[in-house]
Amino acid sequence: MNASPSPPAAPRWWLDSRARLLSLLGALLIASGLVHLVVWGINGGAWEGPVTWRKPILFGISAGLTSLSLGWAWSKLPRRPWDEILATITAWALFVEVGLIDLQRWRGVASHFNRATPFDSFLYDAMGVLILVVTLVAVDLTVRLFRTPADLPPDMLAAARAGLVLLVVSCGLGIWVSIHGDLQVARGLSPQVVGAAGVPKFPHGAVIHALQWLPMLAWGARRVGLSLWWRQRLVTAAIAGSVLVLTYAMVQALTGRGRFDAPLPIAALLVAGGLLLLGPWCVVAVGWGRWEADGRRFM
Repeated sequence: MNASPSPPAAPRWWLDSRARLLSLLGALLIASGLVHLVVWGINGGAWEGPVTWRKPILFGISAGLTSLSLGWAWSKLPRRPWDEILATITAWALFVEVGLIDLQRWRGVASHFNRATPFDSFLYDAMGVLILVVTLVAVDLTVRLFRTPADLPPDMLAAARAGLVLLVVSCGLGIWVSIHGDLQVARGLSPQVVGAAGVPKFPHGAVIHALQWLPMLAWGARRVGLSLWWRQRLVTAAIAGSVLVLTYAMVQALTGRGRFDAPLPIAALLVAGGLLLLGPWCVVAVGWGRWEADGRRFM
């Protein structure tokens, strides 16, 4: 039996003028996060805490992935006259924000909720302004992706739309984390806690990378030859799973409970969400194995 051809290669979206700088700086941010991972491996130290290598590592990798994903989303939309300007501002906003976090760590002081000196306070406020800019741009991209035609198949379009919505929600929660933390510090309390044991950054980070994993799922399902019917249902399941995970994280934080200190009905949200996220990837993995084994498209 002749092998069916592979799906056509995706166009090089990173060459789009709106995505070019976002891709370049995004790659540099990821590299920065990995370099700081090596630094942490050499120097050691705690992972949690206000002054650790965790922040340069996680913020570098996370912001880098977000920068790449925003560039990809931009490349799929019709052009507007000011797109290149907005894309440039967004790329530098993410890059500078992480640079300020790195600077504070190398200075040996906290990057967040640090108003010990006017300079520290200025840097913290600057980070807030930069992430607000990125959030507003993400809102604009989300609205455009719902209102204008995009160069994407239906399953990938659903993945991109949901990923952007969840990114906007996550950014909004990050702004809430900052406001809550400042209010806590003003009262002489820890900025890292809601109520008795809630973790405010938990819902902020729970699905912030849905804009990566949902499109990657759609891409993988198409790559192994799954039909559009299957791809749409797998993406829908993963979107539902992401929403359930976010709901679980928000309930835990707002009720003042730790990440996994949940009563059974609430824990069921996490289990259901995890299964809805894991199941589609299992289907793609099985399809990939068959596709690699016999060179034919699966289903």
